[in-house]
Formats: sequence, structure tokens, C-alpha cells
Amino acid sequence: MKQHLKTGWSLTVRHLYVIIVLFVYQLLWGFFLYRLVDGIVIPLLRRYPGSGMPASAARLYLYEAEFRLMKTDLIQPYLWTFAGLIVLRMLLTPLLNAGLFHSLHHASTEQGTRFLQGVRRGWLPMTMLYWIETLLALAPGYWLLPRALSATLAGSSVKSIIIELLPAACGWLAWGILLHLLFLAMQLGSASGSGAFNGLWRALRHFIPYFGLSLLMWCGVGAAGLLVSSASMVWAGFLAILVHQGYRFVKTMLKVWTIAAQYDCLQSRSQP
Repeated sequence: MKQHLKTGWSLTVRHLYVIIVLFVYQLLWGFFLYRLVDGIVIPLLRRYPGSGMPASAARLYLYEAEFRLMKTDLIQPYLWTFAGLIVLRMLLTPLLNAGLFHSLHHASTEQGTRFLQGVRRGWLPMTMLYWIETLLALAPGYWLLPRALSATLAGSSVKSIIIELLPAACGWLAWGILLHLLFLAMQLGSASGSGAFNGLWRALRHFIPYFGLSLLMWCGVGAAGLLVSSASMVWAGFLAILVHQGYRFVKTMLKVWTIAAQYDCLQSRSQP
């Protein structure tokens, strides 16, 4: 496992410009999403009754909001906007993945990294795999979300609701993790030229070390996130903003390192 981490870090360093591209992509996406939500929520909050108003004013505000949401088409433009943003992200993300995964395969050769070539060659299979993974990951929600709503409405306390919903939520999370690992192996296999099903078979044969390496990297990313969040609470002000924004770049680098280590884990085990 140590060798996979070392090789993955070497591949990550060679893709510094790709990390910058991914960082800018995440930064712009977060900025525009924040501005969109801010433009919707702030005008609504300005109409909320102040602390000096009677309780009936707050109830009237909620009744009016419920009426406008249920009986008018006020929310439809916002729903279409968010749906368009989700579709746009689901189109852009597999393109970036195709370039990164293809470039990881060629980083060990004399030809160097090939990000743009990977986007041109692998965008179609990568998009198909990404969309299939997303649909399969969301599929349990068709059965679980109505049950969760019924349990929430019928629950007598928060504790009872959590106890009833926790097993299903853990199962859904485990299902999503399993799909992510298997489809990531398929995407890496497709980008390397060996084929998606060859990558899937490789992941199934060596699932324990593959999962162990992935879990180790995920724990590292989570620990770094907790450390930065704790530091932001202690160092309030401009320094906290600076640390938080700098962590976005570090998080992107850690994500690429994780994928590079996973790629090396699967690739090295395919060699005789």
C-alpha cells in the first residue's frame, strides 16, 4: 500500500496543471451556485417578520409561502434552473474525468500527460458510465424516500426517527460507495485501453486491497477537512477565509492523489 501511495503522489505532482484546472472548475461552480441561492433566499428572508412582530405574523408568512409554492408557478423557474445546473455538471464532470484518467495512464511514458487527448477520446464512454452510476446510486431513493417521509411524519421523537431510518441510510451509503469503486475501476480501465469490463473484473478480484487503499485516503481527506474546519473556528476573520480557500486547492490535490493511488493499485495487479 505504501508503494501505491508513493506512485500515486508522483503521478499527482506530474498533473499539477490538471489540478489547477479542477480547482478553478470547483471554485467557479461553488461561486455561481452560491450567488444563485443567495439571490433567491435573501429576498425571501427580508420579508420575514422581525423579532418585534407578533407570532401570528410569522404564521401568516408561512401560510403565504405555502400557498405561493403549492398554488402558483413561482418555484418553477428556480426548479428548471437547478435542473439545468445539475445536467450541466453531469456533462462537464465526465469530460474532466476522461482527461484525467487518460492522462494518468500516459503519465509514466515519455509522451507525458495527455489531458485534452483524453477528453476527445474518452468523453462518450466516460459519460455513459458516469450517468449509469448516477442512476443506479439514486435508484434506492425511489423506495427509501417515501418510507423516510412516512417515518418522519409518523415518528413521535427525533430519536425514534433516526433509529428507524439509520439502517436504510447506512445501506444506501454502502451501496453508493460500492458503485463508486466499481464504476471508477471501469472508467480507469476504459481510459487505459484495457476495457471497462476488464477494469471491473480487476476490481472484483482485488477488492480488499482496492477498498482498503480507498478507505485510507478518504479518511485522510476527512481528517484534513476536520482540521481546517477547526482552524477556521479558532482563527475567525480574513485568516479563516484564506485557510478555507487554500484548503479547496489541497482538497482537489488529495482527490487526484486518491484516484492516482487507486489507479496504480489496480494497474499493478494486472501485470504478471
